Amino acid sequence: MNAVEVVTGTGGKVSIDAAKLEPFKAGLRGMLLRQGDAGYDQARTIWNAMIDKRPALIVQCLGVADVMRSVNFARDNGLLLAVKGGGHNIAGNAVCDGGLLVDLAMMKSVRVDAKARRANVEPGVKLGELDHETQAFGLAVPLGINSTTGVAGLTLGGGFGWFSRKHGLTIDNLVSVDVVTAEGQVVRASERENKDLFWGIRGGGGNFGIVTNFEFQLHPLGPEVFGGLVVYPLDQAKAALMKYAEFVEKMPEEMSIWFVLRKAPPLPFLPADFVGKEMIGFAIFYGGEVAKGKQLTDPVRHWGKPVGEHLGPMPYTAWQQVIDPLLTPGFRNYWKSHNLAMISEGFIDTVVKFAGQLPSPHTEIACALIGAGGSKASKVAEHEMAWAHRGTKLVMNIHGRWETPAEDQKVIGWARDLWNDNHQPPGRPRGRIPRDQGMLRSAAGVYWLP
Repeated sequence: MNAVEVVTGTGGKVSIDAAKLEPFKAGLRGMLLRQGDAGYDQARTIWNAMIDKRPALIVQCLGVADVMRSVNFARDNGLLLAVKGGGHNIAGNAVCDGGLLVDLAMMKSVRVDAKARRANVEPGVKLGELDHETQAFGLAVPLGINSTTGVAGLTLGGGFGWFSRKHGLTIDNLVSVDVVTAEGQVVRASERENKDLFWGIRGGGGNFGIVTNFEFQLHPLGPEVFGGLVVYPLDQAKAALMKYAEFVEKMPEEMSIWFVLRKAPPLPFLPADFVGKEMIGFAIFYGGEVAKGKQLTDPVRHWGKPVGEHLGPMPYTAWQQVIDPLLTPGFRNYWKSHNLAMISEGFIDTVVKFAGQLPSPHTEIACALIGAGGSKASKVAEHEMAWAHRGTKLVMNIHGRWETPAEDQKVIGWARDLWNDNHQPPGRPRGRIPRDQGMLRSAAGVYWLP
């Protein structure tokens, strides 16, 4: 085995020779990949096509022992280390250039204890895979909206899903974690042991170690829920959103409505001549008694004159895959986000204006409701976990999505302009905001992060 040059954690380079590589490889149950090996390119490729990083070494871990061995090898040799679960991270943090990539994608065990309503989940599991296992018992955990997202990264960042108003964030349902620390040791963190680590894990991202097991509290849900989409043309968006802002304060906790502004995709319930035109779509979820769903969600159909709608009972697993066709891998993606404490008329005017200037057919402004109307996600004290956004009512994701590098500047520029425009307090001069200003709360009631 030839020597390989690897980037260090301080930005330098070190040559790792066969005397170190061969015993390292022999002690793994999974594969050790280098550039040129079969499977290397597939292992380094992630969801966002803008990211094209090439690790010097990739360990495809099959168990906790492989993770421990990889961490020890990286530490002992001072190597740059990256960790990949589902590979859905928009910024590309799941991969590194020239370093050692710990690939957890093959660690896919899910063990459900239906009696205790608990699930133990390995870090390579994706949302659709977890839903498949938990729904076999009529159980679920609030966890995202796109079935190809990794459970690990979503959870460590806080996580929310369609029924977070009733059962809280993903981290509110996290019971314990097993973590491989930088020392290569495995520790368990929960409310009973290693409490400080458990505090940081819940919202602090992957900065404290590599989580090899997530234990979740599950809740009864499904197998059928009531849901669907109501679509209005963009010229009705402001009026509909003003009604939305009032309606969501009175909804039952089992119900959530998110919305998206974008160009209409070719959905079967939309007229062919509307495809490609600007629209607002209200995605409606009701996880209570299915028979009540139609009556409770019917008002959304009367916020204007819909151009199309599709509402009814469906399996929860199907609902979790509804937007998958709009979020397939292989596209270039650039995101910016806002956490909003209120849904103001000024905010509505801004998003409607920018929805009329969409830079690509795939770009969208997507807003997820996690607060409002006594949401469980808002009832947890901000200091209880490393997730300080408990006052958030609406999370806005400015989702630039396009196909070719030639479009980079146009789409990224649009996303930044919308982000800057939206968080400006009244009367404040327009312009770029320095990235070192931390978290602010504007006079408009918007929490933002640079």
